[in-house]
Amino acid sequence: QVLRKSLQRGFVLSTGSYLVYEAHKLISGFAEVHASFKVEDVIEQADYLYGSGETEKLYQLLVQHKNSDDAELLWRLARASRDLAQLSSTSAEEKRQLAYDSLEYAKKALEKNESNSAAHKWYGICLSDVGDFEGIKTKIGNAIVIKEHFQRAIELNPKDATTIHLIGIWCYSFAEMPWYQRKIAATLFATPPTSTFQEALRYFHMAEEADPNFYSKNLLFLGKTYLKLNNKKMALLWLSKAKDYPAHTEEDKQV
Repeated sequence: QVLRKSLQRGFVLSTGSYLVYEAHKLISGFAEVHASFKVEDVIEQADYLYGSGETEKLYQLLVQHKNSDDAELLWRLARASRDLAQLSSTSAEEKRQLAYDSLEYAKKALEKNESNSAAHKWYGICLSDVGDFEGIKTKIGNAIVIKEHFQRAIELNPKDATTIHLIGIWCYSFAEMPWYQRKIAATLFATPPTSTFQEALRYFHMAEEADPNFYSKNLLFLGKTYLKLNNKKMALLWLSKAKDYPAHTEEDKQV
């Protein structure tokens, strides 16, 4: 019966169309497998270059995939674009363009996968960067949106030390905000966002607990926050750790 049904299907489709049908299925299946392997290969190579501090090579690799529909590729491209903008060899005009490009890639990553923790994190980072070019009013106006994306990133990945650190930076920035910026915030929000150095310190310690010694800047801000709280002994401890941190990136050198 199985054989008879198979023969009947073959004759109904006709020999030619049946062969085309089977060939199409085979090619489609191969294309799907090939495409998935290609994305994985690019991500693997990108992560290797990122770990090696090869910023320019990483950007050149990923920018070829700027029209991708894969959120994992797109948030990595946002990160690579931002890292390229941080290089001292990048011109002011290029820094500005890369900042806006980074935000666009992160936004697209979120559109493709709203449940991607890294996409939320890098959207928040890139939105903050763009504020540097659009003035303090825009930067403050985006503050709540930025924090919401960081919080969503932590909900999706509670062990991400970098995002916990970023909320610490957010708290630190609002804790030391000068009076004239507070006045701007008061005109933008019914209840302006506020924070304290104690709250910032809590997040920096939480980040360090999640992943000890993961980031030179977290060590730096632990030291800076303790200075703000007039605890020079603890400030010296953390600033010394920041000073002795192996400098793998441009940011590490700045720290």
